[in-house]
Amino acid sequence: MKLLIISALSGAGKSTALDTLEDCGYYCIDNLPVTLLEDFIDHVMLADKKTYQKTAIGIDARNKNESLSNFSDLLELIHSKGISCDIIFLHAAEATLLKRYSETRRKHPLTDANIPLKDALNIEKVLLEPIARHANIVIDTSRTHYHQLRELIKEQLDESDSRHIALQFQSFGFKNGIPLDASFVFDARTLPNPYWIPELRALSGKDKPVIDYLKEQALVSELFQDITDFLERWLPRFDAEGRSYLTIAIGCTGGQHRSVYLADLLCQHFEKPTLNVIVRHRDLTH
Repeated sequence: MKLLIISALSGAGKSTALDTLEDCGYYCIDNLPVTLLEDFIDHVMLADKKTYQKTAIGIDARNKNESLSNFSDLLELIHSKGISCDIIFLHAAEATLLKRYSETRRKHPLTDANIPLKDALNIEKVLLEPIARHANIVIDTSRTHYHQLRELIKEQLDESDSRHIALQFQSFGFKNGIPLDASFVFDARTLPNPYWIPELRALSGKDKPVIDYLKEQALVSELFQDITDFLERWLPRFDAEGRSYLTIAIGCTGGQHRSVYLADLLCQHFEKPTLNVIVRHRDLTH
């Protein structure tokens, strides 16, 4: 049996994640009180293993603080019952969450007459820290729209028994900030920049003229080799440790040329049956 626990900062996309999982055949429950989780497992999941073979439960800050603070013990209890449990945690930059609330005009569950929205977000981070600390899939949704998040959820939950660690290569532009969910960040800004070549400026790292240009640059090949050497050495160790998700972020100035080319090249290099490899171009505009 498989249990997914979905948690998120309010406004980071928990509802979208649960909707996506329901479409993928999961039995989904939102905002189950943590204190009822053991009873749900004993009297519902284990009593009807066929119906609840794949279950996803949303847990958020509406739970009481003392319930969430004992989350480590609850996780051990789940595993002791022979249930495989993964935890997905969604978060986003504070400015993004504030903007989303201003656009939707929804009320944050922790706000009241004495707690403004910004303070509620900070309180929520502290409350959910016990869950976030145990998450084996962490997704930053700051620059992710609805359809992109659905695809990320589907890609990261590949359930093939022949696959192990999920490896995501993400290109980005430093001018838009470093991805919050990056496991490792590599800086490609020291490489020759196609932006300064007039006929290449409007293109991207996916276009053949840019690819041909970057292929000829020795420094590009050196950085690619250094990153592959590092990952080939350490990926087996992360896998053996039980890590299920790594995001390798490759950044250049705008996220259009060098980082896009390298992320695609790395994805091609590491794609194999034992890895769930995906690529995402966060700031690519065309």
